[in-house]
Amino acid sequence: MGYKIAVVGATGNVGREVLSILDERGFPADEVVALASSRSQGTEVSYGDKTLRVRALDNYDFAGTDIAIMSAGGDVSKSLAPKIAAKGCVVIDNSSAWRYDADVPLIVPEVNPDAIIGFSKKNIIANPNCSTAQLVVALKPLHDKAKIKRVVVSTYQSVSGAGKEGADELFTQTRAVFVSDPLETSKFTKRIAFNVIPHIDVFLDDGSTKEEWKLVAETKKILDKSIKLTATAVRVPVFVGHAEAVNIEFENEITADEARDILREAPGCLVIDKREDGGYITPYECAGEDATFISRIREDSTVENGLNLWVVADNLRKGAALNAVQIAELLVNRGLLKAKSAA
Repeated sequence: MGYKIAVVGATGNVGREVLSILDERGFPADEVVALASSRSQGTEVSYGDKTLRVRALDNYDFAGTDIAIMSAGGDVSKSLAPKIAAKGCVVIDNSSAWRYDADVPLIVPEVNPDAIIGFSKKNIIANPNCSTAQLVVALKPLHDKAKIKRVVVSTYQSVSGAGKEGADELFTQTRAVFVSDPLETSKFTKRIAFNVIPHIDVFLDDGSTKEEWKLVAETKKILDKSIKLTATAVRVPVFVGHAEAVNIEFENEITADEARDILREAPGCLVIDKREDGGYITPYECAGEDATFISRIREDSTVENGLNLWVVADNLRKGAALNAVQIAELLVNRGLLKAKSAA
């Protein structure tokens, strides 16, 4: 018998990707339920070659559901996730609401799969921030080889990371530029069309933004609390795909050639690194792909045991939907969750 899966936030960018990926990967689901707010009730969404009619989240009973993949924002998750979990339904949450809770595992399956054992404390599993997910996939195999001391990362994050409103704003502003219409700014703090904005999420007292803080806190929780990390997060006028320029300082010696060979064999990584015109991956090329792409691998001569990397991934997939589905697969494949229908 298969599992019953609820996709919460099914009408959003990430929710739609979750439905697509569940079908693509042949997840063993006997039933998939699409849920959203009452104003979206009756909307149709695709699940493979099937069409699902969205049901209202407010009056849905999770008692017979095995897994809820939530992409409905932090406030909704903070309120509803414990109630859903109390019904015996495992919550895999895409928001930031539970990432920093000591009793909730924060999982990237290629990096820290064993941490999933802790899900039973609250019946909730957290999905990391989109920029963190691709970063730790690239860092993990190198950390295992030479132990990372410090990371300096600059992110170039697409507008889809800010939801549908972000993508809509880039589209309307770009069109306005070409037809000489006035530019309206609502989602972002400054115009995003033909511009970059060094500001994602709210500012903190130390001058960093919360997006930058998330990279620090989540890398420590997922990979190693001893790693020092500093970040600058930038929003760029790209629809899908986050890129990161990553500088790493290691405790032990590691060459660019060694790193390239390690990353070629690492789960979830795909190395495209030719030292020639076009011998690297850009966000445009990674859209719709599952891998974390790594290019521009080279030694940093300014520090001892230093490397530079260029890391790119589809933020809607590996940064959110794909990682959530992989967590669900981990639960099933490790025998940690039995289908209620079978019971």
